[in-house]
Formats: sequence, C-alpha cells, structure tokens
Amino acid sequence: MSDTASGLLTIAVLVAALAVAHVPLGSWMARVFTDAKHWRVERLVYRLCRIDPSSQQRWSTYAVAVLGFSVVGIVLLFALIALQGVLPLARGASMHLDTALNTAVSFVTNTNWQSYAGESGTSPLVQTLGLTVQNFVSPAVGLAVAVALVRGLSRSSGAEIGNFWVDLVRGTVRVLLPLALVGAVVLLLGGVIQNLMSPTEVTTVSGGSQVIQGGLVASQEAIKELGTNGGGYFNANSAHPFENPNAVTNLVEIFLLLVIPFSLPRTYGILVGDRRQGWTVLAFMGTLWGLMVAAVTWAEVSAASGPLGGLEGKELRFGVWPSALFAASTTGTSTGAVNSMHESYSALGGGGALFSMLLGEVSPGGVGSGLYGALLLAVLTVFISGLMVGRTPELLGKQVGRREITLTALALLVMPALVLVFTGIGMVAPLVSSQMLASGPHGLTEVMYAYASAANNNGSAFAGFSADTPYTNLTLALCMFLGRFVPIVLVLALAGSLVAQRRRPVNAGTLPTHTPTFAGLFVGVAVIVTGLTFFPALALGPLAEALS
Repeated sequence: MSDTASGLLTIAVLVAALAVAHVPLGSWMARVFTDAKHWRVERLVYRLCRIDPSSQQRWSTYAVAVLGFSVVGIVLLFALIALQGVLPLARGASMHLDTALNTAVSFVTNTNWQSYAGESGTSPLVQTLGLTVQNFVSPAVGLAVAVALVRGLSRSSGAEIGNFWVDLVRGTVRVLLPLALVGAVVLLLGGVIQNLMSPTEVTTVSGGSQVIQGGLVASQEAIKELGTNGGGYFNANSAHPFENPNAVTNLVEIFLLLVIPFSLPRTYGILVGDRRQGWTVLAFMGTLWGLMVAAVTWAEVSAASGPLGGLEGKELRFGVWPSALFAASTTGTSTGAVNSMHESYSALGGGGALFSMLLGEVSPGGVGSGLYGALLLAVLTVFISGLMVGRTPELLGKQVGRREITLTALALLVMPALVLVFTGIGMVAPLVSSQMLASGPHGLTEVMYAYASAANNNGSAFAGFSADTPYTNLTLALCMFLGRFVPIVLVLALAGSLVAQRRRPVNAGTLPTHTPTFAGLFVGVAVIVTGLTFFPALALGPLAEALS
C-alpha cells in the first residue's frame, strides 16, 4: 500500500471512530451535568470537603472557586516538585525552583509545557501523585467552565450558573476517569509500559551503554491525551516507544485527544434544547481541523518528496502522514503531545501547526476550553452578522449587547496580546534570543511558537528553543496563567450576563445560527480575525522562511 493510501485510510478510520463516539459520549456528558442524582462516591467527596451539592453559584462565586482551586493546586504541586529529592522514589530527580514553578503552573493550567526532561526532572512519585492528578482535574476545570457558559445560554432567567464543585467532581468521576481507564488498558495491550522498574543500564547493539527507565506510563499516557494535557513521561513524549510503541497506539492516542472536544458540540446542542446548534459548532470545529490537517500534511509530504527527503525529526515507525496528522491534531487541541519534532518540519508545515494554535485552540480545542472558545467566536459572529444585515444580534434568544460583546472581545484579545508582546520582547531581549537554535525567520517562529503554545495552554514546542532559563520559565508561566484564567473569568462573567436575560422567542428579525450559511460565516470570522491579528508576524516568520 502506498504512503498516500495508507495515510488517507488512517484519517478515514480516525474520522469513523470519532463519528461512532460522538453521539453516545456527547449524550452521556449532557446527562452527567443535568442528572439530579449524585453517585455514592460523589456524595462522599462532598461530605469530606463540606460541599453542599444542592447549592447554586453566581458567576462571581463560580469564578472565585475556579481560581481558588487552581491556585491551591499550583502551590501544592510546586511544593511536591521542590521537595521530591527528600520524598520516596526520588531516584535523583530534581528541578531548579523557576523550572518547578513553571511546571506547576503548566500542569494546573492544562498546558503541560515541559522545560525539563521527564526521565530526570521528575520522580515517579511526582509523576503519579502530582502530574497525573492535575492531568485529571485541569481538564475537568475547563469542562466545568464550558458547561457554566452553556447554562448561561440555556437558562431563561436567574443569576446562578451551577456549582463549580459539583461540575468538577462529576467531570472527573463520570467522564475522565472511566474513559482514561479504558484508554490505559487499550494502550497497555498495545505495548505501552506500566511498571515501577528501577533505572537499568543495558548494552546497546553498537557496544555502548544506555539507561532504561520504567514508570507508570500507560495510566498517565491515557489521561495525557484524553484530557488534552500533553506532558510526556519521557522527554521524547509520544515519539518514545515506551509511550507510543506502534502505529495502532499512535492512532489510539490521536483518537483520545480528539474524542471529547469533538463530542462536546452534541452536549451543547442537547443542553440548549436545539441539536442543530451543536451540529453548527461541530461543523465549525471539523472544518478548521480538516483544513489544518490538509495544510500540514501537504507541506510535509511535499518536503519529504524533495531532493533531501525532508524526514528529519519524523518518527520513522509512523511516517510522514501520521506525523502530520498528530501535529495538526495536537496543535488544534490544547494537548501539546508530539510524536515528531515540529522544529524540523518544513516552514509551511511548522507554520501550519503554529496557525492552528493561533486560531485560539478551537479546532476542536481542549476539553471544555475548545467549546467555550468556539462559543466566544459564535457570539462575535452573531454580532458582526447582525450589524451587516441589520438584524438584532442574538444567540439562542439572548441579546448580544454592549456588555456581552465587550466581555467577548476582551476574552478573545488576551491570547494575541500575550503572544505578540512577549514575542516582540523576546526578539530583542538577549535572555531569549540567546536560547534560539536558529536566527532569522526560523528563530522568530521558534520564539512565537513558544509564547503561542503557552498563551493558548497548548504545551508543544519547537524543540530547538531552549526555554529552561529563569526568564523564559517565569514569562512562559505568566503567559500560561493569564492565558488560562483571564479568559475563564471573562467567560464566566459572560455566562452571568446571559443567564440574567430571558430567552426571546424567534421572530422574523432573528438571525438563524444553525444554518450552513452561519457555519460558513463562523469559520470565516475565526480565520479572518486570526489572519488580521497575526499575519504580519507570520509573514516575517514561517512565510518568509518558505519564500527564502
């Protein structure tokens, strides 16, 4: 079978698997967040934490709970990493304090940027009790915020948007834990390791020596992909044979990182009482994902067929097509896992991966964050379309007025401001420019990719950029924190503003938001806004490199 046929078959199998999972998983998540009953284990958690599961919260209380939970998580994880040398299973692992802070912020914000080598920077205890725990609760936070925004759209009046603690527990217990358990078993059967073996030195075929590390990899790998986290147990991430042994596990991992984001539009449609709205969001996400997969694959296949082969940085166990598919999918979500090195991609291939992030992680985005990011763009599309055709800007019967569009615009501007400001500083600051592997356009792409990855809570990196310095660790941590929580607070404020409105009945002046025309406008707004914001920087980076 040719590479092209094999690649197209891989994509077809992936799309079919996502289609099969879409209805049951999307329906299940809708039931999870509307169920009037609490499971026994959930009631135990509420009792231990002194939570009243029947209480409802206003948007401000919900936001304080999100921020409080996350800040405490950063403090506890930082302490665990800083003290790992005196804790059990240390195995010589250590980090500088600035790296430890960067790592703590990274995993709590669902970014999972790694300025350290997984094998030597963290002990099995930190990997299991610290990083894997955050791999569950950080996507659960994003899922809770998305559901809160949907409640703001679906409820006809009031001030409450749910209970963060209930949403957090349900998202973890009913969605992430069971799916991660199944995913871990599948990966184990595929050859991913799961042990506590001590580091062992072995002799290589060339007569040298190599230290082989073990670890509880399968359990972390499953939730790393499923929760759109991305932090690898090993420095090579999903290119490491212990994390991703073969083509089957590679396809399973791509499926895991896409399955929840692509199922959430159905959840949205069910919760708002109009499944057509969910199909529109799904079409928006699927179109952007398909375009980016096509663009990155075309660029890398073209480079690989050139006179020099273009295979540098590719994992030859998988080949060009699966590498490009993984790259477009991981940057289209907030996962950040990699099975090949994006630094070695062609200028247009690497630029395509960068553009996927600059879209705002909505193709299809991270767990929860992809849905609320898409809904922000839907609000903007409704507002622009209403102005163009002279209709009242409404989404699901909720008017988009001055307060709503202000909150939406501010939420959408956070990421571009962080990326452009810190990239600009980095290009003139010796503390950053000295860490660049390349100069010129490729060097600009390295720096912009790093800050785009941090501000979008993605976590992937151009491997040539050495970010483990105090300045880069702290500025990237700041981008991760602000890029995660400022939009969350603004999204919750938007939910509070929407929930206070009564849903208006549909009339002749209402702009329909479930038609193919609106879906096309939806995609156009996302691409045009991203292009207008980042085209000058992209022209100086990957586009200039491609034309040189």
